[in-house]
Amino acid sequence: MLAMTVVAMCAASCGTKKEEPKTLVLYYSLTGNTQLVAQEIAADLAADIEEITCVDPYDTNFQACIARSLQEREAGVLPEINPVKADLSQYDVIFIGYPVWFGTYAPPVTKWLEGVDLSDKTVVPFCTFGSGGLESSVKDLMNAQPYAVVLDGYGVRAARLEAMPAEVDQFLKANGFLEGEYTKLEEFPELDVVSPDETAIFDAAVDGYPMLHAQATGVAKRSLPNGTEYLFTAVDLPREDKPDMPPAGELQVFVTVVDGQAPVFTKVIR
Repeated sequence: MLAMTVVAMCAASCGTKKEEPKTLVLYYSLTGNTQLVAQEIAADLAADIEEITCVDPYDTNFQACIARSLQEREAGVLPEINPVKADLSQYDVIFIGYPVWFGTYAPPVTKWLEGVDLSDKTVVPFCTFGSGGLESSVKDLMNAQPYAVVLDGYGVRAARLEAMPAEVDQFLKANGFLEGEYTKLEEFPELDVVSPDETAIFDAAVDGYPMLHAQATGVAKRSLPNGTEYLFTAVDLPREDKPDMPPAGELQVFVTVVDGQAPVFTKVIR
């Protein structure tokens, strides 16, 4: 009788242990960059992981891949993909990863999204890119799956993959997927007119990147644990190699200066 009473009291007062959400990391990767991010996330969360693959894979040669993608866009067709084995109904949280092509997720992910319903799932985008595209791809994902809970996501330039593990750790902790301390950054203050020294930082950060030819006009900055992050507004300038290409207008360019290191830009929002 005493044992039964204790069991009953525990059931009434202790309740049932809350189950941890089941997580899937699903990704498409052409060159292996997005795969590295996917593997990092899956390892940190002990999550299931699966790759989206094409029936007819894209060529890893940049020019060949671009040529095929342009042809498909003009024809309004998407690549066929192999069936995803994971049973999505078994997952509460789905991390979806992709490289950014033409400002959004790569076509194999578009094809996958057309065939699934992620209603009521928590969807966490992550991506790799040359200069940017996280924000625009997240908007497209929200439009494609309007009944899913889509988070802001994580993105990293392919040129900065060495910084990815630490950034992923901070991202997962900041969004409650991992326990532990993380650095909560202050908001950027209002923009100010860019100074000559700040212009030099901007120019050094974008130097050598052929797809970004711009002039800084305004700046805001905030402190990092190991340096400073700058948010520049900039205007796109005509390109000497492509004089007929119209300027893209105003840009936002994020630049990080780690103490003792050269400036690097982390993303562009067009």
